[in-house]
Amino acid sequence: MNSTETKKWYYILPVISIAILLGGWMLLAQGENSMIPTPYATLKRFLDICVNPISKAILPVHMWVSLRRVLIAFAFAIVLGIGLGVGLGWSVTFHAFVDPVFEIIRPIPPIAWIPLVILWCGIGELPKVVIVFIGSFVPIVLNTYSGIKEIDPLLINAGLVLGANRRQLLTEITLPATTPAILAGIRTALSSGWMCVVAAEMIAAKQGVGFLIVRGQESGDTALIVACMLVIGVVSLLLSTILSKLEGVLCPWQFSKTK
Repeated sequence: MNSTETKKWYYILPVISIAILLGGWMLLAQGENSMIPTPYATLKRFLDICVNPISKAILPVHMWVSLRRVLIAFAFAIVLGIGLGVGLGWSVTFHAFVDPVFEIIRPIPPIAWIPLVILWCGIGELPKVVIVFIGSFVPIVLNTYSGIKEIDPLLINAGLVLGANRRQLLTEITLPATTPAILAGIRTALSSGWMCVVAAEMIAAKQGVGFLIVRGQESGDTALIVACMLVIGVVSLLLSTILSKLEGVLCPWQFSKTK
């Protein structure tokens, strides 16, 4: 198979996988006493909530409310997560002081924080942003830390031979070499952030995609639940694609290796 045929095959494979998914979905939906809505019913419900408001908002507004919460928390998680990851990986003293506390807190699921955060912050916007921050923060820290620890020592030694000081070693060698790992952590954190915002909205919210899922559960509207689940998947896919393009701009050498 030549390169042209191979490229065509790579375009065909996604179509086949989606067709299999839709086929399996239709079979499950047609089963006796099935609670799974058909693809047509889901599409119809999706179009309906795009024009008919639920809780005084149509679907695009609910999507924006959830996305805004994720992006605000994500911005803080990126800044603080990269900072903490760099500190843990670069400074032995900082690592010895902070790592024990971080290792105790790290395994706690973000959703487990919801009751405390609500008690501390109430049920407004702040607790939802805090929950998303907690869920996004840890993957960024871990990937940044791992990226620094896995840097080839030859790069550091080359910098020392050329007379680089500690600050230059960090800013001109270590951070650029760690960028792919940081971006991988950000992509992982994005999925975790969506999971957390939906969980937070399912507990206490008047708008958002998680709120719509709860509304569908309360009313037995499975088409609404599935439509919102697919919306979350599509939005996450778009954000992940944007991050992949950004990685190609910031780390072109990573993609040149695969060509």
